[in-house]
Amino acid sequence: MSLRIAVALAATIGAGMLGTTGAQARPEMVGVHGDYSPGTIVVKTNERRLYYILDSGHAVRYPVGVGKSGKQWAGTTRIDGKYRNPAWSPPAEVKRDKPQMPDVIPGGSPRNPMGVAAMTLAGGEYAIHGTNMPGSVGGFVSYGCIRMLNPDITDLFERVSVGTAVVVTR
Repeated sequence: MSLRIAVALAATIGAGMLGTTGAQARPEMVGVHGDYSPGTIVVKTNERRLYYILDSGHAVRYPVGVGKSGKQWAGTTRIDGKYRNPAWSPPAEVKRDKPQMPDVIPGGSPRNPMGVAAMTLAGGEYAIHGTNMPGSVGGFVSYGCIRMLNPDITDLFERVSVGTAVVVTR
């Protein structure tokens, strides 16, 4: 795995549950307002929800875990890679906070924070990915990545392609 992908996947490990009750895998069809093109992913960090826009009035909504305090971001980017069972290398910030972390956690390992799939975001720091800690979904828990339940990332992974627009708002 390249260093760039490792860094992109790395900004994810949670640092506590912060009042999370855990989310159930349940993509929902919902009405949506806003001027988003069909096929766009919209993440509303304040809601801890991800919307996959179907048309001008409808979206599929998923619960997500987002960046903890000081690790949140907003902006527009694109998916630049899709990976099943990705290996994960903690970045320097995570290694500093958790020096006992191994340099690489293989894909498929129950200790791998990426879950069953990851989609890296252009810019090299963040990803939308699954998790092997389902109780963290719904909270402010990551180093900036968007964390989904494994069944939900599997569903979204099949719906989108490299190049899909991603809009993250607070």
